[in-house]
Amino acid sequence: MAASWADEMGEVVKPASAPSRPTRPSYVPPARRNKPLSADAREYCPLSSAGPDFIPSSRSHRARGRDPNPFEIVETFSELGVSDGGGINFDAYDDIPVETSGADVPLPVNTFAEIDLGDALNENIKRCKYVKPTPVQRYAIPISLAGRDLMACAQTGSGKTAAFCFPIISGIIRHCGLRQRPARKARIANPVALILSPTRELSSQIHDEVKKFSYLTGIKVAVAYGGAPMYQQLRDLEKGVDILVATPGRLVDLIERARVALQEIKYLALDEADRMLDMGFEPQIRKIVEQLGMPPPGMRQTMLFSATFPSEIQRLASDFLSNYIFLAVGRVGSSTDLISQRVEYVRDVDKRSHLMDLLHAQRANGIYSKQALILVFVETKRGADSLENWLCVNGFPATAIHGDRTQPEREQALRSFKSGATPIMVATDVAARGLDIPHVGHVINFDLPKDIDDYVHRIGRTGRAGKPGLATAFFSDVNQPLAKSLSELMQEANQEVPDWLLSCAQRSSYGGGKSRRAGGGRFGGHDYRRSHSYSGGSSSGASYQPQPAQGYSFGNASIIATGWD
Repeated sequence: MAASWADEMGEVVKPASAPSRPTRPSYVPPARRNKPLSADAREYCPLSSAGPDFIPSSRSHRARGRDPNPFEIVETFSELGVSDGGGINFDAYDDIPVETSGADVPLPVNTFAEIDLGDALNENIKRCKYVKPTPVQRYAIPISLAGRDLMACAQTGSGKTAAFCFPIISGIIRHCGLRQRPARKARIANPVALILSPTRELSSQIHDEVKKFSYLTGIKVAVAYGGAPMYQQLRDLEKGVDILVATPGRLVDLIERARVALQEIKYLALDEADRMLDMGFEPQIRKIVEQLGMPPPGMRQTMLFSATFPSEIQRLASDFLSNYIFLAVGRVGSSTDLISQRVEYVRDVDKRSHLMDLLHAQRANGIYSKQALILVFVETKRGADSLENWLCVNGFPATAIHGDRTQPEREQALRSFKSGATPIMVATDVAARGLDIPHVGHVINFDLPKDIDDYVHRIGRTGRAGKPGLATAFFSDVNQPLAKSLSELMQEANQEVPDWLLSCAQRSSYGGGKSRRAGGGRFGGHDYRRSHSYSGGSSSGASYQPQPAQGYSFGNASIIATGWD
């Protein structure tokens, strides 16, 4: 019976030459003793040869190299949303245009097997059920593993987080190794990698993802963001940290308190980099990168990722890079074809009643549940609180998240929304970028933003990981400046544009709705060095001269590669 159990579990049989040694059982909590393993545990982890009653503890397998604890694996990876047969619809990425520019661009790969990421990381990739790389991962991972700096634009929900996490984790394992831990708790943390993001929620999300990807690698990961008690974050830092995920404000505070030092940084990643350099973060980012002891460009590897990268922001970001490669995946700044976009003309005074009709219709169609969460965006914090209260009074369980809520309140709102306890969440733009919430089936722009870039990021909360989504926008007279860019965006995404919206776009006197950033252009979908005389600055001082683009095919994706001397 033991043999059949081992066969069913996928047990790894030791070589005949290996000596047979009795396995000493480690401690198992009473509640878990002699319990059959769940389907999730069987799927995630081939078990030890000690038999079905032996469940090794996390301490024993880390210290002695034993097989991982299946219960710990299930707990670690369950939040990925893959245990229910979900995950990424990789077939949706088969026909996405890709464009690279820069000198000596490494060749892309088509499978993870072609990339030498290390056994431990490869096992975690399998546990995450990543079948093959998405287009941004096909290009970004080889570029980063080659040690090149990277500025990458990719559509929302296309796998950017893994695209910079995998090379960082692999690089630390390969080049830095497991650093000697101090005998006592160290007062000053010296991370090897730093990942910066603009919001607390995004930092927490990236932290969770990095922990999953670095499971059983020995890499220590910590997170630091404002609004949360600092003592717990300090305790985590004192235990040692290899990868630090942080928001700029809290990081500067920790550095000034002499609790974090940046002298050993080898990898720097900025997620939502355009927002980091545009919304008041630029002075803090420059201080972190240029004035607080971080190694200069060329001595560290820098990776910048976002869904939109206007030319002006590219100029600012180039100061942090050395001889970098620009990567554009998809119609950068556009929405994916998987998101069905609808725009309805609704007067401001009628928005609530129209929203009520929309929610009633969705409930009647049987798609109002935790499997089809609804995210409603408003413009102001007061408006978020008011709409949340109005929805609850009218029988629709809702929660809200915005900048004036305390961090515990914001975290509780996200937990309640993700679990489906409150399947409607009202949010300001604090939730517009980067958040990956499974099962968001409908994004409603109750108030349209003033910036078309923000619209792109908002609707990108649905239609993620290759799955379809729906986005509805309430358009009123105050949104007239957005008409032209909104209609162009919908046409790019092969969406049906209402005739009245086209008429509004034609009447627009100044083609409003463009990015508020100077030189925003087409969302920064192209390397700005192509159309500007570029002297390189800190980027090795090279003079880049664009060469004619060469088209070639890779898989089913259309690609343009441009090089410079």
